[in-house]
Amino acid sequence: MNFPTHIVAAGGYVFDKFGNMLLVKTKNRGWDCPGGQIENGENIEEGLKREIVEESGITVSVKCLVGIYSNVGQHTFYDGITHVPTKVMFDFICEYIEGELTTSDETENVLWISKNEVLKHITSPAIIYRMKNVMNFQGKICYSSYITKPEFKVLYSRYV
Repeated sequence: MNFPTHIVAAGGYVFDKFGNMLLVKTKNRGWDCPGGQIENGENIEEGLKREIVEESGITVSVKCLVGIYSNVGQHTFYDGITHVPTKVMFDFICEYIEGELTTSDETENVLWISKNEVLKHITSPAIIYRMKNVMNFQGKICYSSYITKPEFKVLYSRYV
């Protein structure tokens, strides 16, 4: 029996006490929220907290789930060779606890930015879509599936 292969990932939309949002800039994704793949043996929140520390240098508390997304498109990795499996992503609103912003091997820049200015930095249509769901969050979790290539397209979406 062949088991399906999926990447499980999490994104952290981190806010400070002034309502500013944390953004990280990576080589491949551009400006985005911190986050990434959950490693074998980690639960989703532990993996998210680890990714946030690795990418930004800060620690957070995870407040609430705001979105579950499936990128069901078939495409190759940035290397142009490796097949990328379907991704299942969990987005959480997080609250800053402590630490100083620092870059890492994964991030070129990290910054706190006014919530009103965030979308001016984002170029990826999928990230804009997810970011808007965070900014408009009113207690219902967005569940969506989409593709990103050849162009971004939402295939299914509902709130639960």
